[in-house]
Amino acid sequence: MQIGTPISAVRAHEEMFAYWASRRQGGRLPSRDSISPDHFKRHLPTISLIDVLDGGNDYRLRLAGTGLYGVYGREITGSRLEDVYASPAVSYWRGELDKIVENRRAGVGVHNLAWRGASHLSILWLRMPLASNGVDVDMILGFDVVVGQQSESTGIRAA
Repeated sequence: MQIGTPISAVRAHEEMFAYWASRRQGGRLPSRDSISPDHFKRHLPTISLIDVLDGGNDYRLRLAGTGLYGVYGREITGSRLEDVYASPAVSYWRGELDKIVENRRAGVGVHNLAWRGASHLSILWLRMPLASNGVDVDMILGFDVVVGQQSESTGIRAA
């Protein structure tokens, strides 16, 4: 896991958002096929792809970059929200993802890692909707940057 400064995290988010926005055509959302990992190689460790299931009634992490292993303490690829988070965090993420699906707009926020015993660290997250048909969100492109002060006492360290 890499720990960035708030300024570098915001710049990285701006880069990813600009890339996603550049893939839109007219008012249509980009599809997964229009996104090329070659265009953001340095961000791949903390990229995720989230499947929107049952029209937004459920979500599954189709892909979670290798840098996210250190955040979650295990492989989360293929997991549903309930498999990754405790109940309050499931509600938080479901609410945020629901807004992205319903509004067809990107979302950004901060999520503290206190649930992992690292309250001094937070994830600055960005989630961007993807739609195979350009309209109905069926996948979400995620990008996270961990910000805060590294601490040896938590067992969470920068890679």
